[in-house]
Amino acid sequence: MKIAESWLREWVNPNLDTEALGHQLTMLGHEVDGIEIEGVGIEDVVIAEVVEVERHPDADRLTVCKVADGSGDTVDVVCGAPNVKKGMKSPLAKPGVKLPNGLKLRKAKIRGVVSNGMLCSAVELGLGDESDGIIDLPEDAPVGSSLVDYLSLPDAVIDLDLTPNRGDCFCVLGIARDVSALTGASLANSSVDPVPATIKDTHPVELVEPAGCPRFAGRIIRGIDPQAKSPVWMTERLRRVGLRAISPVVDVTNYVMLEYGQPLHAYDSARLQGPIRPRLAKSGEKVTLLDEKEVELNDATMIIADDSGPIGIAGIMGGLSTAVSDHTTDVFFEAAFWPQDFMAGRARAYGMHTDASLRFERGVDPDGQARAVERATGLLLEIAGGAAGPLVVDSAKQHLPLRKKIRLRKARLARLLGLEIDDQKVQTILEGLELGVKTVKDGWDVTPPSHRFDLEIEADLIEEVARIHGYDSVPEITESVRAPLTSVTETRIELERVAETLIARDYQEVVTYSFIDSDANTAFTGVESELILSNPISSDMSVMRASLWPGMVAAAAANMARQQDRVRIFEASKSFHGSMEAHTEVVRVAGLVTGPVVPEQWGDKGEDADFFHVKADVEAVLSLAADANEIKFVPARHAALQSGQAAEIKRSGEVIGVLGRLHPALAKQYDLRRPVYLFELDASRALATHAPIAASISRFPAIRRDIAVIVDNAVSADDLVAAVASSAPELIKDVRIFDIYTGAGIEAGRKSVAIGLILQETSRTLTDDDADVVMAATISKLQDKFAADLRD
Repeated sequence: MKIAESWLREWVNPNLDTEALGHQLTMLGHEVDGIEIEGVGIEDVVIAEVVEVERHPDADRLTVCKVADGSGDTVDVVCGAPNVKKGMKSPLAKPGVKLPNGLKLRKAKIRGVVSNGMLCSAVELGLGDESDGIIDLPEDAPVGSSLVDYLSLPDAVIDLDLTPNRGDCFCVLGIARDVSALTGASLANSSVDPVPATIKDTHPVELVEPAGCPRFAGRIIRGIDPQAKSPVWMTERLRRVGLRAISPVVDVTNYVMLEYGQPLHAYDSARLQGPIRPRLAKSGEKVTLLDEKEVELNDATMIIADDSGPIGIAGIMGGLSTAVSDHTTDVFFEAAFWPQDFMAGRARAYGMHTDASLRFERGVDPDGQARAVERATGLLLEIAGGAAGPLVVDSAKQHLPLRKKIRLRKARLARLLGLEIDDQKVQTILEGLELGVKTVKDGWDVTPPSHRFDLEIEADLIEEVARIHGYDSVPEITESVRAPLTSVTETRIELERVAETLIARDYQEVVTYSFIDSDANTAFTGVESELILSNPISSDMSVMRASLWPGMVAAAAANMARQQDRVRIFEASKSFHGSMEAHTEVVRVAGLVTGPVVPEQWGDKGEDADFFHVKADVEAVLSLAADANEIKFVPARHAALQSGQAAEIKRSGEVIGVLGRLHPALAKQYDLRRPVYLFELDASRALATHAPIAASISRFPAIRRDIAVIVDNAVSADDLVAAVASSAPELIKDVRIFDIYTGAGIEAGRKSVAIGLILQETSRTLTDDDADVVMAATISKLQDKFAADLRD
């Protein structure tokens, strides 16, 4: 929210310069995003009147204006603005003036015509970011006077980043209250003198949905001058905070909203048909809003209606059918209280965001409606004349929020803040915030005012005391605490070590959403999730994931779509299973690989990663916790993986994970053109380990013997290794498969597997006879179990 310093200082004027004021606002919790000083560098710009306008003889889009600058003479100024006209008053920068954009003006010929300066737009003077031409000043602007004096410049515009819980601060009064409480500077009286009614006209209002609209204030004003213009002091304040002046009626409603925080709406009274009825919309009803867009309403939306149907969406935007226009003479002002429960998310549901919805969603003062209408009435009568009817306030008090007493305990205050604050100072702080304070034995009973709906519990009051006392006033205290060393377990491997291992193998860690699309969850797991969110962020984030793969595949697809042809990612996070009544959470480590094994380089032919490359990465992770002989990769079927390239990972017979190639149907769905390989491990089972056990190392040399056998293609390498190792376990220390061959010389359906046996004893040196015995036992075992043939 933007706020003009001059406007703020009309309410509270602390003895602080602009920079110090900005710092104090930040310390109050209203972070200052920036301060822009308007009007600096244009002190020599004067108000001038355009006396004559003629077409430029050599340029269709230029005009030659005779301009009176108050010196008694007229000067020629070439102007390209489309809105220049005879009689208008506009800022004139004479030769020698340097504008805020760095341009220094000089007397110059433009297409053969001498120009003695420039008529300026708001952009050229640093008074706005856009313009439709030169500034059109009011008719009463004094010719020859300084522009900065006329517009009350320079002035600082402070851009505040307000927190959502402080809805009361989305106005000048709200910020002024906090500044007054902090600095002790007196706050201007926020009450408004009632405007006496001079006519008896009223408009009927029926509160047919009192829970959604417990208070509705309204007043008719007749006979306003439709040709009236908003005064420059008002239009300037609106401009400085980012609002464009439109007409006195609209400008007044915007001005009061910015000043008091209560949004208002003005209806053309002549267009209203029957009583106004705030109510819930009926599903399918439609309304055309002020922006000329037709909206189909849902039945959870509060609307304002009359006999013709909906005439506006409550707290968001008014309808076009009853809008004020340049011909409106009779106005009905409305200020209503729309509770937050009826406003939260409504504007977003229609793809809208307005100044009114911003305030109602965060909360407005339920006692501020009458004051806002009185203020708007007084301003409009002052600007456009007219006659005001009586102010009518319809209320359903049983639905209005009540501010309950909160007990603030001295001991709790001291404990949470870590310092003692004098009782009198605490009371002064609370009273300075306009809170009702009553001293009790152990502290204070505090009643928040109607505009402080964010104060509900004791901790809220403690925060207020700390805020006004000053966070920078809290002393730094060095405390000593006991930090006993925790025991380090050797029964599991920490996820940090897993991450380090994968990163060392060129993976990058990712974090994906735990909420995913229901169809994606089913496609990757083969099971429909029962963990359905009741209020999802969006339809594609409606269930809790049962696998980490959907988010990772989506991340890989996004990277591949951005010319990242090599993706190696992993995630260590939770998956969710079961039902809403009894769900379980499993920590998993998952990975995804696609693209070349190594980044492109001259020394590599660019081989793509395959099943076995990823299997090696998984084995590296599992080796942190398990012995190699504990791990088996067993062919399996999985909903998300391609048949024939999927395996269950087992540890001592227990399934701990799965590995394989992404199913082609899913790859096509995600537009992944290269093979994608995935793995997922149950962290608690895969990373369980034990304390290392020392074993002696043989002093005697090892012997290697190689054999090649021909077996059926269906025989797995794991089965072969296990059979060989079991044939002479006391002497065979390692078994290595170093070649697999199919082709010429090998019959169809069979393969040649070359196996290396490492033999070693701990008590003696093995002989050739020992090796021959082992080889014979091995060959016999392979022949018996797999009908293997020894290859010559």
